[in-house]
Amino acid sequence: MKNQTKLFLEFLTLFVILPMALCLSIGIWIKVTLGLLGFGFVVSVLSQEKYTLLKGGAKGFPTDLKKQIITVLALLIPATIFFVYIYDSEQLFYVVRNNPIVWVVIFFVYSFMSVLPQEVLYRSFFFHRYRSLFTNNVVLVLINALVFSLGHLFFENTLVLVITFLGGLIFGYTYLKTKSLRLVFIEHTIYGYWLFTVGMGDMLGFPGG
Repeated sequence: MKNQTKLFLEFLTLFVILPMALCLSIGIWIKVTLGLLGFGFVVSVLSQEKYTLLKGGAKGFPTDLKKQIITVLALLIPATIFFVYIYDSEQLFYVVRNNPIVWVVIFFVYSFMSVLPQEVLYRSFFFHRYRSLFTNNVVLVLINALVFSLGHLFFENTLVLVITFLGGLIFGYTYLKTKSLRLVFIEHTIYGYWLFTVGMGDMLGFPGG
């Protein structure tokens, strides 16, 4: 019981208190220090437990996941095209039309500098470390989506919070089913890169968006 309480306090500090603290009006060096402490702790735990980051989980590319991605894209593509057209038609496929080289470069920058660290932290680390705190799978995925959204609080953008919550539900569900960082990394990259492509990069904080 004591270990579970300690684990819950650790979870609360890392995934709730820290993201909220980084949004406060405090010195930049305090924020950097807090961020580095959190990062260092995660690396330390992963290192001590010899947790493999890129191995394990489902092999190949499950048919169910292919169907899930196609279904999500079938809803996401028309909805986002319509949204960007209404919100600011000039942004519709702006980077593709005006900066195709940046569009290609951002794919690699976004995938490995943004998606991979997020999935290591919010899926691999989170599910590995705190799975025992949430025995109900629905609650587990819901909490994972909530803290994933909270991790984007610094954007101070309601749209970003909604999108990351919905994305968190999808990615959490995928990781729960497959136990594969590789697969959830691919899925996250596909959806996120589409949002950048369609013209939502600027509002979602993409470099060059």
